[in-house]
Amino acid sequence: MDNLNYAVIGNCKSAALISDKGSIDWCCLPDFNSSSVFAKILDENRGGSFEILVDDSYQVQQSYIRTTNIVSTVFRSGNDCFKVIDFMPRYLNGEGYFNPAEIIRYFRYVSGKPAFRLKYDPKVEYARFDIRLEDEDEYIKCYTTGGDYDSVYLYTDFNKQDILQQKTIYLEKDAFALMSYDQKLLSQTLDRQYLKLQKTKVYWLEWANKLTSYAMYNKEIVRSALVLKLLSYDKTGAVLAAVTTSLPETIGEERNWDYRFCWIRDASMVIKVMSSLGHLNTVKRFMRFIIDIIPDKDEKIQIMYGINREKVLTEETLDHLSGYMHSSPVRIGNAAYLQKQNDIYGILVDVIYQQFTDFKISLEDSESLWTIVRSIVRIVENNWDKPDKGIWEIRTDEKHFTFSKVLCWVAIDRAVKIARFIHKDKYVKEWEPLAETIRSEILDKAWNEEIGAFTQFYGSGDLDASTLLMASYGFIDATDPRYIQTVKATEKELCVDGLMYRYRNRDDFGLPSSSFTICTFWLINAMNAIGEKKRAKALFEQLLLYSNHVGLFSEDIDFKTKRLLGNFPQAYSHLALIETAINLAKGELTEDGQILEAIH
Repeated sequence: MDNLNYAVIGNCKSAALISDKGSIDWCCLPDFNSSSVFAKILDENRGGSFEILVDDSYQVQQSYIRTTNIVSTVFRSGNDCFKVIDFMPRYLNGEGYFNPAEIIRYFRYVSGKPAFRLKYDPKVEYARFDIRLEDEDEYIKCYTTGGDYDSVYLYTDFNKQDILQQKTIYLEKDAFALMSYDQKLLSQTLDRQYLKLQKTKVYWLEWANKLTSYAMYNKEIVRSALVLKLLSYDKTGAVLAAVTTSLPETIGEERNWDYRFCWIRDASMVIKVMSSLGHLNTVKRFMRFIIDIIPDKDEKIQIMYGINREKVLTEETLDHLSGYMHSSPVRIGNAAYLQKQNDIYGILVDVIYQQFTDFKISLEDSESLWTIVRSIVRIVENNWDKPDKGIWEIRTDEKHFTFSKVLCWVAIDRAVKIARFIHKDKYVKEWEPLAETIRSEILDKAWNEEIGAFTQFYGSGDLDASTLLMASYGFIDATDPRYIQTVKATEKELCVDGLMYRYRNRDDFGLPSSSFTICTFWLINAMNAIGEKKRAKALFEQLLLYSNHVGLFSEDIDFKTKRLLGNFPQAYSHLALIETAINLAKGELTEDGQILEAIH
């Protein structure tokens, strides 16, 4: 487990991680935020997995089937060859989507007489209780024998005893294994799995085909968009930060968090990017999620919610699991839901503004969103001048963080623009002075003359990567000398070998020691904005090399080894990749002098 060499599969209900050796090491069923069925990634011995065991003569190669979320793992030893195609079904079925809580492993015979063993070792309920596997003719049933009751079912055309006893299987023709949270009502045949595979393949190909296409970096944009789609939850429209919990930001440290929730900030940024790529259904579903979770005019907006709109996300530790590479604790739930982070208001109103100006939304939704905007303005009016926990969720002190203040200005600025757009001039006159007051204070108090940059918080001498976003949110022009100086000073202080720290000052857990992937994308965007386009492009192409074998990014990267760290795959990282790729492509010239633009 030297790197996060995993491919992710999913169906907008749940997801699974398949290792580059074909082992399912993480999956929660029936939903993203359910307890795990496989969690080997969090405990090699106790977590549970579904492995394909071959002898050392086999070479294993893994890739995605082009522009899909279906994974193909090829096992080859001389002339003996087979491939395993892993997917979770998703396709239109009547009026809605067919996306059951199941994983299908389609074993495709290629040549020779390939041999392998199957290690089917599910450990439902986070491996907290003893479990039993039983051959019940139609399926292998896994269930708990104590504690909370849970079960899963394995349907297959392999000999079930060969699986249970891990006997050698010689593949002579195509076969399948289907693990389902629910008992199946129809008999499960190879032909039925083949049909699901083809329908799922067509679904993803058609979904990807609707994306805006770009002449540069299109392959990377499409893969990242497919990841973001996997992280969207059909049932409510929520967008997850990642599909995992407790993958550490640094090996051996305690920066381990559960990311299977919907952060308003991350999700709003994802939605903005998905809008630019032309996928409006995902956008509409998320806006419906927002309307549903903020029903009352005086209700406090949380920084994050459960994907089924839960508001209480109590954090607990699973001490029986050793953690990823023994980095404990393993946490489920996230106490950060109680934090106050004033930046979320601006990010949310920025997305709502885009709905009003760029898309045809219903009158009913427009009225609901306008109510939310006015509620947010009231909240910002009462809170913008108070300290908060900031974008990085500092768990101890509250400060007057520069980024939080800038996003409070964004909230009022975009609210003014919405009011102007819908001809509510009374609100324009009321809110414009507030925007100007906030802006003036930031320019006065966040600027450090001695350092020659905007710093992390008022009166601070520390730099923070989030200040690189000041221009992209329109707070300051990218040509402003203060912004240019901030970009250069922040790069000098926080960039090491082409990778960025979030900040370098001590926090709740000591000094940060890994690179936060999104911050490197922010630096590249900022460089591009201030005119250092060649350097930005070179840095971007270097960063792309640090993705894993199938083009995926986690939250963090180790400065020295360049290994991926943190929860995975990370929505934040992939949305920033898309945004950066699009920005770098703008205005680029082809060899014959034509300007590259999006190809619709």
